[in-house]
Amino acid sequence: MSVPQEHEDAVVIPISAAPSFEEPDRVARLLAFLRRRVEGDYEVDEFGYDAELTDKVVLELIRPLYTDWFRVETVELKNIPDEGGALVVANHSGTLPLDALMLQVALHDEARRPLRLLGADLVYQLPVLSHLARKTGHTLACPEDADRLLRKGELVGVFPEGFKGVGKSFGDRYRLQRFGRGGFVASAIRAGVPIVPTAIVGAEEIYPKVGDLKFLARMLGLPYLPITPFFPLLGPLGLVPLPSKWMIEFGEPIRTDEYEPSAADDPMLVFNLTDHVREVIQQLLNELRLRRGHAFPPFV
Repeated sequence: MSVPQEHEDAVVIPISAAPSFEEPDRVARLLAFLRRRVEGDYEVDEFGYDAELTDKVVLELIRPLYTDWFRVETVELKNIPDEGGALVVANHSGTLPLDALMLQVALHDEARRPLRLLGADLVYQLPVLSHLARKTGHTLACPEDADRLLRKGELVGVFPEGFKGVGKSFGDRYRLQRFGRGGFVASAIRAGVPIVPTAIVGAEEIYPKVGDLKFLARMLGLPYLPITPFFPLLGPLGLVPLPSKWMIEFGEPIRTDEYEPSAADDPMLVFNLTDHVREVIQQLLNELRLRRGHAFPPFV
């Protein structure tokens, strides 16, 4: 008996290409995640860092800004060590500190390392923001916390310009402000970890600050209350950041293990090394701006 040849041209679908019914259901995973949260079945470290919440919720929410809105491009990622402690020192700008969040996404997604950011006192004086900052791995910018994190082998991020950098006017864009007393350098020397100077280009254009409501800012206990071309004129719509093109470059690490830990108490050494880090970042900023060119679409 012969087999009919009607379906000689039929397409055979390999088993490997067939739909898989073994993939975990997204709804089931979400329910399992929620159940663990309700039951308290998750871990936080001594600083309050909740890795699961950060990876599964917070970074997922802000990743579209990173990939689609700002189109962030990283340069010289090889300068981030694969393991061990290191201090990432970056310029700060943008009126709202979105650059800190974008840097966190960059290192998590592309270097596969969580970034433990050091935040200003104001962050930890605000009830909701303080709790969220701790949960996502941030901690107070003090020598004690920085030293402990670095000695644990963590990747620590710091913005030495502080509010002077993030709140500077649009006319002063990409001009580094003073770096304070160099506490971050002293922490790196004590822990013997490299300092990675980092330049972030693009954040300056998201909220062009053209003025400051100083009186109202003092009443609210804020370092500044910005006026931009769209805020407060457009109300909440003025809080939507402009879609500028971002680039983040990681400079060559500056070694500190050649110094004795006691050298962290030498103010002249700390000052000179701080000034050197600042000069390197300023040079990186200047070069990166030229490489990027125009900030906004359709120019990329």
